[in-house]
Amino acid sequence: MAKQHIYETNLVWVGNKGSGTMDYRSYDRDFTVEIDGKDALSGSSDSIFLGDKSKYNPEDLMLSSVSSCHMLWYLHLCSKNGIVVIEYKDRAKGTMTEMPDGSGKFTEILLRPEVVISKPEDISWANSLHDEANRMCFIASSLNFPVKHKAVCIALGV
Repeated sequence: MAKQHIYETNLVWVGNKGSGTMDYRSYDRDFTVEIDGKDALSGSSDSIFLGDKSKYNPEDLMLSSVSSCHMLWYLHLCSKNGIVVIEYKDRAKGTMTEMPDGSGKFTEILLRPEVVISKPEDISWANSLHDEANRMCFIASSLNFPVKHKAVCIALGV
């Protein structure tokens, strides 16, 4: 039987400058995300949508969610298969298309993991585990667009 996991967040808009949303420029796009037992996260819309560029925006957070979910599955699969990962970095890139009416959607995410492992003979196997990590990732599996990856794997000292 499938297990269900419930996640809850508290989002609070903190961008009212005193006149609410009287017009498009009368308010800030700032918000706070609070999750019980965790530090609050300050966010805003992307600066191209009048947000604060110094804060996380929903698009940043979605891309980060996909990248980190993939990494966590990848590390799990490597550990399970005896591949020792020493370092992992990802320069993820998301493509969002904005429509003339202002709506939009992500059309692709490209993960670009750079992985350092302990043994050169495991490089091919380590690279192949990205496919399984992509399939297992809860976030990537929930999306209606492709999540691709272009991984680079090297062995320590090689």
